[in-house]
Amino acid sequence: METQHNFSYSVIRLAGLVALILCIPLVAMQFSNEVDWSAFDFLIMGLLLFVTGFGYLIMTRYVNNFTYKAAIAMAVGSTFMMIWANLAVGLIGSGPHAGNWMYLSVLVVGLIGTILSRFSATGMERTMYAMALTFITLMGIALLTGMQHYPGSSVNEILGVNTFFGGLYSIAGLLFRYVALSKK
Repeated sequence: METQHNFSYSVIRLAGLVALILCIPLVAMQFSNEVDWSAFDFLIMGLLLFVTGFGYLIMTRYVNNFTYKAAIAMAVGSTFMMIWANLAVGLIGSGPHAGNWMYLSVLVVGLIGTILSRFSATGMERTMYAMALTFITLMGIALLTGMQHYPGSSVNEILGVNTFFGGLYSIAGLLFRYVALSKK
């Protein structure tokens, strides 16, 4: 019963934090024309922030290992940043391009790997490496299909973005590996 109460309290605190974060662009809109969010923008960002935080709460609910929690935070935070960047400006080019849809495959790999691993440290390590490998594969696809020629895109940007996110998932994989090895 106490655990349920603590979890409910955590969800309420999460909702408050999301509301507080959304106040930042709301206040900025009052003082600058540079920030121009629609109600839809607030809705999408609110959902993205809440789902990200809720996912972290669910995945760490019964975990006491700090490194495991850090690995989950790295994985969930990297996924949040990937989605946010893709929605805001696109990971390839400077706008909506079909190439940006292929990054859904990273989410699919992560979801399937997480379900199959049942959150075990070894399984999550493999999932993170598979997600990193997915970024490398997508980088190759983007370059082989000429997506570097999209407006606002270049070879360096495609290499940089995919390497950055692949690196984040690799670090999360290394954290999970540390947890797995420390249990032996």
